[in-house]
Amino acid sequence: MKKHAGYRAVPLTFNRRMVAISASIAKKRNTIHSITEIDITEPRHIFKMHKEQTGESLSFTAYIVYCLAHAIVKYSDLNSFRKGRKLILLDDICISVLIERDIKGEKVPEPIGIKQAQNKTYRQIHDEIRAAQQNQGDRLGSLSKMEWVRFIPAFLMRLFFRIASKNIHMQKRYGVISVTAMGMFSNHAVWFIPMGSPTVLLTVGSIEDKPILIDGKLELREHLCLTVSFDHNIVDGAPAARFMNRLAELIKNGSGISDSIENPSANT
Repeated sequence: MKKHAGYRAVPLTFNRRMVAISASIAKKRNTIHSITEIDITEPRHIFKMHKEQTGESLSFTAYIVYCLAHAIVKYSDLNSFRKGRKLILLDDICISVLIERDIKGEKVPEPIGIKQAQNKTYRQIHDEIRAAQQNQGDRLGSLSKMEWVRFIPAFLMRLFFRIASKNIHMQKRYGVISVTAMGMFSNHAVWFIPMGSPTVLLTVGSIEDKPILIDGKLELREHLCLTVSFDHNIVDGAPAARFMNRLAELIKNGSGISDSIENPSANT
């Protein structure tokens, strides 16, 4: 670190350079965004009751991943990516989830791939995310088994990312559907407009209490601020809207939580 009058200069870490390179590639995507609010009073009630009865805090991100996987099942064309003049449709749904890690004092997002998410219970997805959050690896890439990426010369890094985004093996391993829960850390109503390369990128915002008129009476309900971004080269507005209707329905209803946490045998 160099010190000068009135400021200091510190090296840009490898972790931050990786984020910058990824963002520079993502900004070239043709993206459309759906910005919405979803009533999550029911699933949040289930989470709170479970916490009171067992002391265990359930992962809300895992619930979003579970609902997203089942929405994609109905709209399977979204589980695809463009490779030249071809559209590659993947059989299994792998959902990339960004996990915030503390690496040598620096907060860094790193993805993990929830493979075959369409076949997993909420509890199985929850356990995978919790295990990743507890990972003690001290290098970027230890979660995704890509520690070797740090040995790629800087001038080749952008080329590597571009090639990887069109590589069938890489997309099967890490998925073309992604979830980031960056907004969960806010105490106010917040939506984020992300930069990302997935075909479908779901960005979880904050949770806000709002009075809603139900059967003529005002009730305070919890609402999730949500942004879902689509690669417009693959997804048009009407299919995206129909997908959003299905996703909102699943999230609102508390789909899949109770059976998964109350019947451990269902998780095997």
